[in-house]
Amino acid sequence: MKKLLKSFTQTQLISVSFLLVILVGTFLLMLPVSSRAGEWTSFLDSLFTSTSATCVTGLIVFDTYTHWSLFGQCVILLLIQIGGLGGMTLITLFVMVLRKRISLQSRKLMMQSAGIMDNANVLIILKQIAIGTAVFEGIGFVLLATQFIPEFGWKFGIFASLFHAISAFCNAGFDLFGRISPCSSLTYFSNNVVVNLTIIGLIVIGGIGFLVWNDIYFNKGHLKKYQLHTKVVLTATAILIGVGWILFFITERNNAFAGRSLPSQILCALFQSVTTRTAGFNTVDYANLSESGQLLTMILMLIGGSPGSTAGGVKTTTFMLLIVMAVAAAKNKPTTIFHYSIDRDTMRQATSIATIYLFLVMAGAMALCMWEPFPMSDILFEATSAIGTVGLTMGITGSLSAYSKILIALLMYIGRIGGLSFALSLSEQRRQAPMRRPYGKISIG
Repeated sequence: MKKLLKSFTQTQLISVSFLLVILVGTFLLMLPVSSRAGEWTSFLDSLFTSTSATCVTGLIVFDTYTHWSLFGQCVILLLIQIGGLGGMTLITLFVMVLRKRISLQSRKLMMQSAGIMDNANVLIILKQIAIGTAVFEGIGFVLLATQFIPEFGWKFGIFASLFHAISAFCNAGFDLFGRISPCSSLTYFSNNVVVNLTIIGLIVIGGIGFLVWNDIYFNKGHLKKYQLHTKVVLTATAILIGVGWILFFITERNNAFAGRSLPSQILCALFQSVTTRTAGFNTVDYANLSESGQLLTMILMLIGGSPGSTAGGVKTTTFMLLIVMAVAAAKNKPTTIFHYSIDRDTMRQATSIATIYLFLVMAGAMALCMWEPFPMSDILFEATSAIGTVGLTMGITGSLSAYSKILIALLMYIGRIGGLSFALSLSEQRRQAPMRRPYGKISIG
């Protein structure tokens, strides 16, 4: 067994760990005890749901409340927590509780799983991740409970508060408000400021990444002491939320937000700006989005959250690097950000990841167009949502054919581990060719 494990790279082990969690989750969700009707759920639908939960996406073929029993909902919640933090992080924390020694190879695996760059502090940071997760989800639970318990009573109110605090922090987008109306997400609470701001806060904190937490915790408000990574993530996050907020307000004021008061429109615009970058909750019906709003949503879904976080997408740092690289190339200057030069390997990784994601979205959408009768805009939206592990949909997920469900599940899996895996594989040291190839010239633009 040890020889078999040693034959895998760290990247492969992370990918396999996610796959194993998905398969275990699939088996548990298939059981009659997992459904409200007490019947077996098909393998494909269980696999799709398990993949969506483990990859913290939120796309569903069944409404979470109406189809799944309390046991099934708890299985989904556990898969979300494992998928959000990363299986290797939880395994490491368990080993630490048992006070077992952790090898250097295991430490490297943990670093890659959690997006940690400093080997010396890996165990300390993992403890901080566990504590930080418990604190943030706990605060979210308390705030949501103040709204859900008066609305639904103690029993469902407490469970709903816990479920949605974890789902929001892990950027999963699963909800239990099928109790009010199937697949309604948070539309019932679209004007509730406490629920909206709590969910927004959990999404943003979960989406900025564990490294950023650590940096902010130690350096507090001393911005000059922040690492370059933290500065880029916070800057990109602020810009994307701000720009998205303004654009959603402009594009949807007379469309998806029509008939609402001005404060309600402003709140809805802010929520959509945050949730579209991988959370998957919604407070308005996305079928009413304008075409401009749909395109804006797809762009934000593809960008996603930050490295080492619970979010998906090409990541905010990749997006920022691409913008900086484009500006530097146009000015014929070196690529720099916050007075730091960016090395070529990092730039290659950024362009490679963006290219791969765009290719997967286009290829996935093309295949879905061949199999499904839905409009291309709806299909492209679905493919982008899957690869970005967002979970928003134009309402076609439950009507997809078996082939399409398998493809969407694959896109969700790649979206959760793909960007990280490709980045790691590209950063590995390779043997250089024994000879230098001659340079060739290609006309660009």
